[in-house]
Amino acid sequence: MLPVRRALISVSDKSGLAPFARGLHERGIEILSTGGTAAFLEQEGVPVVRVAEATGFPEILDGRVKTLHPRIHGGILADRGVAAHLGQLKEHGIIPIDLVAVNLYPFERTAAAEDATYAEVVEMIDIGGPTMIRAAAKNHSGVTVVVRPDDYPAVLEALTSGDGVIPEAMRRDLALAAFEHTAHYDRAISTWLAGQLSPAEGEAQPGGVGQNLSEHVEVELDRVMTPRYGENPHQRAAVYRHREGAGLFGGIQVLQGKELSWNNLLDADAARKMVAQFDEPAVVIVKHNNPCGVGRGRRLLSAYERALATDPVSA
Repeated sequence: MLPVRRALISVSDKSGLAPFARGLHERGIEILSTGGTAAFLEQEGVPVVRVAEATGFPEILDGRVKTLHPRIHGGILADRGVAAHLGQLKEHGIIPIDLVAVNLYPFERTAAAEDATYAEVVEMIDIGGPTMIRAAAKNHSGVTVVVRPDDYPAVLEALTSGDGVIPEAMRRDLALAAFEHTAHYDRAISTWLAGQLSPAEGEAQPGGVGQNLSEHVEVELDRVMTPRYGENPHQRAAVYRHREGAGLFGGIQVLQGKELSWNNLLDADAARKMVAQFDEPAVVIVKHNNPCGVGRGRRLLSAYERALATDPVSA
C-alpha cells in the first residue's frame, strides 16, 4: 500500500474542513477541489488544484458536471495492484487519487423546507458526489474515502502514525460508512419522490388507496447504546432508535453505576412507564421488571424514601 499523495475534497458540509485540509497539506498531500469547496479552502490559506485544471475541462451545466471525467474516476478506480491499470493511467496522463473526502448536497434539509419548490429539491439530488464516494469505497483496497467530518481527526492521526498509509481495517470501515451514507441519501430521495406522486385527477382508486403510497417502506435505525450483555451474560445486545425519533429513553441519563445490561434497560423501561401515570413527582424501584417500591411526594427525595420503604429488602 502506497502512502496518500493526492486527495480530492468536495463537500457541502464544511464542518472541520479547514484543519483537515491544512493537515493534509502539511503532510505533503496535494489537494484537488471543486467550486465552493475550493474557494473555501483558498480563503483558509490551503493551496488547492481546481478539478478543471486537472481535467482540462471546465465545469458545465451550472455545476452539474464537475468531476464526471476519466481523469478523476480513472485516478480513483485504478487498482494499484494491477499493472495494466497503472499502465493505462500512465498512458493517459492520469495521476492516482488516494483519498476522497466528499459529502453530499443537503437534500433532506431542502426537502423539509416548507417554502422549497419541487425544482429546488430536485436540484439537491447530488450526482457527482455519490459517484465519487462509491468509486472510492469500491476501491478501498487502495483509496481512503471519508464522508463524515467526525472522522477527519482520526484520518490525520492515522496518516501520521502510518507514515502516510491508512491501515486496511480503517479503509474498510470508512468504505462501509460511505456505502451507508449513499444508501441513506438515495432512500431519502426515493421516499420524497414517492410522496410527490399523486393519482391522475379524477381517477378512482380501489378502496380509496392513493398511488402515492410506496410499495416498499424501509425504516432506518441508529445504534445508540451497546449494553454490557443481552438477556443472558453470554449474549450480545444493542439498542437502536429511529433516526428521526428520540429513542426508547429520550434524554434519560445514567447518573451512576456500571454499564447497563439488557435486563437493566427493561427495568428502566418498566419504571418509566409506571412513573408516567403520576402527575406529581414519583419514584419507582424495579427488580426483574417488577415494581418493588413506589412512592410519590412533593419532592423527589421524599418520593424516593417512600418507594424505598415499600420493600427495602428487594430494593
